[in-house]
Amino acid sequence: MNSKQKKIDKLNNDIALSKLGGGQKRIDKQHANKKLTARERIEYLFDEGSFEEIGALVTHRTTDFGMEDQIILGDGVVTGYGNVNGRLVYTYAQDFTVFGGSLSETHAEKICKIMDMALKIGAPIIGLNDSGGARIQEGVRSLGGYADIFYRNVQVSGVIPQISAVMGPCAGGAVYSPAMTDFTIMVENTSYMFVTGPNVVKTVTNEEVTSEELGGALTHATKSGVAHKTSENDIACLEDVKKLLSYLPQNNTETPKKIDYKIEGEVRDVLSDIVPDNPNKPYDMHQVISGIIDEDSFYEIHKDFAGSIIVGFARLGGRSIGIIANQPMAFAGVLGVNSSRKAARFTRTCDCFNIPLLVLVDVPGFLPGTDQEWNGIIVHGAKLLYALSEATVPRVTVITRKAYGGAYDVMNSKHIGADLNFAWPGAEIAVMGAKGASEIIFRKEIAAAEKPEEKLAEKEAEYAEKFANPYRAAKRGFIDEVILPKNTRRKLLKAFDMLENKKVERPKRKHGNIPL
Repeated sequence: MNSKQKKIDKLNNDIALSKLGGGQKRIDKQHANKKLTARERIEYLFDEGSFEEIGALVTHRTTDFGMEDQIILGDGVVTGYGNVNGRLVYTYAQDFTVFGGSLSETHAEKICKIMDMALKIGAPIIGLNDSGGARIQEGVRSLGGYADIFYRNVQVSGVIPQISAVMGPCAGGAVYSPAMTDFTIMVENTSYMFVTGPNVVKTVTNEEVTSEELGGALTHATKSGVAHKTSENDIACLEDVKKLLSYLPQNNTETPKKIDYKIEGEVRDVLSDIVPDNPNKPYDMHQVISGIIDEDSFYEIHKDFAGSIIVGFARLGGRSIGIIANQPMAFAGVLGVNSSRKAARFTRTCDCFNIPLLVLVDVPGFLPGTDQEWNGIIVHGAKLLYALSEATVPRVTVITRKAYGGAYDVMNSKHIGADLNFAWPGAEIAVMGAKGASEIIFRKEIAAAEKPEEKLAEKEAEYAEKFANPYRAAKRGFIDEVILPKNTRRKLLKAFDMLENKKVERPKRKHGNIPL
């Protein structure tokens, strides 16, 4: 028996043992500081004994560059299905110990096969990415394999949830599949994503940059927005995947599982004291969110990116909802380039998977300046406007304080199809703030006054009394009800319950043309 055959037989035996249990122990949180292998990751992710591997005996077909003597079963990726908290889920886990997790023709075929199966059955697909990129010994065949995966990412998009966990290097063509999935989670200090690595960057641009600086987890969480969330280690990352799944349905024909909940009063007095009397003083919108949702149920997405807006999942009366909220603590909650596209992306994700939307508004407008204008604030703001106008899920808005100018329209106003719009008594709904408006409208009177500052204050108060309140909008039906803050949760519970069976028929078309 030659050495190659001995190697194959041994690996066959190892795989058979791993499928039977092989005396292996379940991975636990004692491994928190350890980078796990592909099989250990799968073992931790799936319910005990539920994972079934597919394609364990697949090998590559390459005979160039001595590859015919390097036959390893599975070809660097473990694929299969099982249960995660009792739910059917499909997965592929790249194995960096086999050819650096590089993608070959057969490696890609295994991933495509499991994606096709997930689509046919209608269950989520989770990619555990740990790959150096295309297998250079295979040339165009590996590149074609990437394209086959990319094509499937697009075909299943909006049909089944796609979650990417980047748990090691993800370079070159490997980065585009995670970028097209619904959520990308990166492990801090051990994962990175970039199209061209530091060496190429240095050669072409003379920039000196490390892998971590160029494409590490924190870089993509704070600067590019590629990472929706970062986790401190492999175990935390897999826990994040499980948590994220709990808010999502199996596919686009279902709704997320609702947890049993009994409505009892639900008045939250804590909401009454959050918004300051001074309209220019900031407050933390997280406090408002906490006062509305089920206890400890908020799961924030893109937490470290574009901080002037908050997005994330929560539960309200046991129901999974998506939340979009301006954050007065960051740039007064204005809409900018990044915050607009962050909220637009989250809106479309929720709409894909039948997750109702709650929009909490305290927005003084769009961020001014040449940087914003030159970087396309017009088109990026239009993305959020388009996404919310297009969304057919139940949509409810609560204006907590300011709703000025075009940002009022964009933030799920009645005019773009919101189902119910509430406002707190102190809400200001106007073209702009009272001071700025008074300086324009009463410019001549103020200039001619003996004491311009006193005249400005007088006109500012006059404008505020007339326009900076929610009652004019309520008279026109743009606000359905002005509610006390403490009653917000109770109103929202009833609203989403009433909207549960909402159906919207859209005009027949191939697809809209969102301003990308």
